[in-house]
Amino acid sequence: MREMTRRTLIRAGAVGAAAAAIPAGSASALSAASALDRKSAKQGASYRAEYHFTVPDQWKNDPQRPIWIDGEYLYYYLYNADYIGGGTTTGTAWRLATSTDLVAFKDRGIAIPKDTTPNGDVWSGSAVVDTDNTAGFGAGAVVVLATMEPDETADTQAQYLWYSTDKGRTFKNHGTDPALANPGVKDFRDPKVIRDEERGRWVMVLAEKTKVGFYHSTNLKDWTYADGFVKEGLGVLECPDLFRITTAEDTAKWVLGVSANGKASGLPNTYAYWTGEFDGTTFTPDAAEPQWLDHGFDWYGAVTFEKRAANGAVDPAVRHAIGWLNNWDYPNTTPTIDSDGFNGTDSVVREITLRRAASGIHYLASRPVQALDRHVSRTVDLGDVTVEGQLILDHTGTAYELSTEITWDRLTGAGVQLRRSADGSRHIDAGVYGDYAFVNRRGAANPDTSGKWQESKTPFDASAHKVTLRVLVDRTSVEVFFDDGRHTHSMEAFPYLTDTRLALFTIDGKAVFRNTVIRELTV
Repeated sequence: MREMTRRTLIRAGAVGAAAAAIPAGSASALSAASALDRKSAKQGASYRAEYHFTVPDQWKNDPQRPIWIDGEYLYYYLYNADYIGGGTTTGTAWRLATSTDLVAFKDRGIAIPKDTTPNGDVWSGSAVVDTDNTAGFGAGAVVVLATMEPDETADTQAQYLWYSTDKGRTFKNHGTDPALANPGVKDFRDPKVIRDEERGRWVMVLAEKTKVGFYHSTNLKDWTYADGFVKEGLGVLECPDLFRITTAEDTAKWVLGVSANGKASGLPNTYAYWTGEFDGTTFTPDAAEPQWLDHGFDWYGAVTFEKRAANGAVDPAVRHAIGWLNNWDYPNTTPTIDSDGFNGTDSVVREITLRRAASGIHYLASRPVQALDRHVSRTVDLGDVTVEGQLILDHTGTAYELSTEITWDRLTGAGVQLRRSADGSRHIDAGVYGDYAFVNRRGAANPDTSGKWQESKTPFDASAHKVTLRVLVDRTSVEVFFDDGRHTHSMEAFPYLTDTRLALFTIDGKAVFRNTVIRELTV
């Protein structure tokens, strides 16, 4: 194994005053990480996440919105069984996993195969339970509308129908003609279908370059264009989402979401959303510019879905969400290929709630799914810890949750160093500095070879003199929830398996880390 080239990197910001760091985004860092990964693989070491969903083998990308049948969630995702041998991310099927708590999943194999019709492989779409037999496949049949592209050299992306009569385990194609044909455009994909009970019909939202198209159907087979929502400046919109949610005070809002790329404007490359009103045909946003459900670099293709009670009842005030922990800027960069023979990890499932800020705007807040509480193997309660400078804790680990509230009278910044090396030269940092909250992965090997996407930021009101952090750490990821989920940052990072230390730090002052608790997690 070649030793990683090191240099002192004093950054004029949050972690710069804390320690010397490695240039983790450089080619030398990734080369060294790859060498370490190969050595670890030979020694039986694993980079597979402990409590995040991972594909059993080969490749996964987009999550597909889970559905609820007989007391469990059915989670489909795009899967390519030929990835490692062929070296390409294209050529996907729908693979199925089931879960009762959205933390532990059971693999159920291929549900919709690829390359079994002239239309090729199966892309993103959505499944619905056709309770009232509107499509004619039987009451309770599962119907999928998904994008396929028979000819990648022409404008042939279209929506095709698949159906299941065995409760979503396997699917048959409903012929080889599209349910919604391409009108002659390049980007025409990712259908998301919901039931409009008030009007007795189905509604589809579809990604059409910089527009989200709205379509109606009574039978899931025949679709009519109704309206469109256009947003320029966010790249090609993908994986649209539409749902209704209420606040704790019973105020209802509709939410339109898309996976979008705002990097050119200094915005995230994750899930953009608008709150507003929907009359069954037209979506009217509360504001022209979107908000973002994640501000990190690796929460793409995300889907939201209904939270169900054990009896199947829907909670109108809470919705679940899951995203792909990767980015199309560097999809093939991960140590898990060498160590474990797969490439594909998801975020933890989140619970999404609608809240109203003091300014009057409504926004979505995120928190890890409550069922994580049932997967805690050990709890370390540190209570209140006073820090001035840096405090290295005794705790070590690679899969845990850290929660704390940091309070202070006067300082420049404060936070935590995660997956810290024994000598302090490698770490991932999260906290606040001046008027922003941040996650910085520059101090650990990570997939960004450009060096541009090392630190994510969100606004922070320093006059409050406090911030709450809830941090989820796993072998190749860090997810940080600031201030009760007002802002969330999800990041891929590939720390050495030996980098297991944890530290608290402050810059230019003293702080108390209150109610500091570490919970080790396992599935």
